[in-house]
Amino acid sequence: MVNAGFLPGTSVPLVLAMAFAFGGTAQFFAGLMEMVKGNTFGFVAFCSYGAFWWSFALFAKFFGADVPGVAVGWYLLVWGALTAVMLIASFALNRALQLVFLALTPTFFLLGLAPVLGMPALTTIGGYGGLITALLAFYLGAADVINEAHGTTVLPVGAKS
Repeated sequence: MVNAGFLPGTSVPLVLAMAFAFGGTAQFFAGLMEMVKGNTFGFVAFCSYGAFWWSFALFAKFFGADVPGVAVGWYLLVWGALTAVMLIASFALNRALQLVFLALTPTFFLLGLAPVLGMPALTTIGGYGGLITALLAFYLGAADVINEAHGTTVLPVGAKS
């Protein structure tokens, strides 16, 4: 919401706390649970993005002032490349998951290209992409929890392709 301009930059400490606790820790442990279930995609996705949020929160809190924006841009572009791989892998899975990665991939690329190309407007556009990604991921998470709790499809996620 900060990148899209809905929250002021003074909201960053709250964002970092959520990034570290929920984005990092909860996702990483979800990844470990997926590993136990034998779900390689879930393991890689949750552990990777959990590590992303940990690294992002730690970087922003402790090291951000010393790192040039271009370096941060390249960092985000690498995450965009990994996310593109995950997007391709998601094509074997449900449609809702595909939509999450379809939204997340350009989000990382836009946020990464903004400092690399010196085009701050891309940060705002990427921020909107992040909001779309968050809404899609929220729906998918809600569908997983609700559908499993009810033992039937309450919120559809689209058949595997």
